[in-house]
Amino acid sequence: MVYTKFVEIGRVAVVNYGPKEGSIGAIINVIDNNTVLMEGPAFKRQVVNLKRVSLTDIVLDISLQATTKNINKAWKASDVDSKYAESAEGKTAAIRAKRASMNDFERFKVRIAKKQRAKAFKAELKKLRAK
Repeated sequence: MVYTKFVEIGRVAVVNYGPKEGSIGAIINVIDNNTVLMEGPAFKRQVVNLKRVSLTDIVLDISLQATTKNINKAWKASDVDSKYAESAEGKTAAIRAKRASMNDFERFKVRIAKKQRAKAFKAELKKLRAK
């Protein structure tokens, strides 16, 4: 398997730790081996450690040290938000956010639905093995 996600100018990344966890931004400059300068609609321009970001497959066409205006223009032109929402990472993040916002009764209903699904699956499996 060839590695395809490189730290580069314009690469869209997701902050996976800290107060800005879940925020999406683009890499504007690579400071050194461990840190990058990022900016996006969700947060201001700031230095972020590479251990705290997850790279995505999305790359913007921006230059080194691009201005906020150019980043927002490229962001809208590339339709990054919808691309991220359609990606596996985006879907996982949406599921986690939905589960985090559930109340006690909703969690109970999910647990009962899982039990019913498992019971139906076992019954169907039993039928197939009997044949």
